[in-house]
Amino acid sequence: MDGHVPEELRKWEELIDCKLKPSLVRATDERNKLFEQQKVVSDLRKNIENLQRNSITNMRTMVNIGSEVYLQAEVSDTRRIFVDIGYGFHVEFTWDEALKYLPSREELLARKIEECTQRIVHIKADIKWIYEVIRQLLNIPEDPYVEERVL
Repeated sequence: MDGHVPEELRKWEELIDCKLKPSLVRATDERNKLFEQQKVVSDLRKNIENLQRNSITNMRTMVNIGSEVYLQAEVSDTRRIFVDIGYGFHVEFTWDEALKYLPSREELLARKIEECTQRIVHIKADIKWIYEVIRQLLNIPEDPYVEERVL
């Protein structure tokens, strides 16, 4: 084997291990967080619709005060709620205002999820391409079974 091949092989492996795989993990984690946010927004919209449909203007609930410690709370007027709009900011909305705002938030999250998904696809394609380069550097024949599965 040529002395140049091991050095080139090491560089390709280093690119995968030190750059692409950590980028893939970060992008996947980011997308998972966005999925969680999307579920929270969807649940909030459904809860507001239920409150509105059932004309519930007061209620008792459990409130997380931190570190999964909960206190029982009485909400005397549910018709005004605070909605997390991102970056730690909360805005007071009526039910109708919140129901007008939430679809735009859901659309934004859906776009961000799609962007993360595309980034993940590109990273995976880059990794696969580099593995093909490595296979060629090492003169390893293509696996005929891999081709059959793709077709």
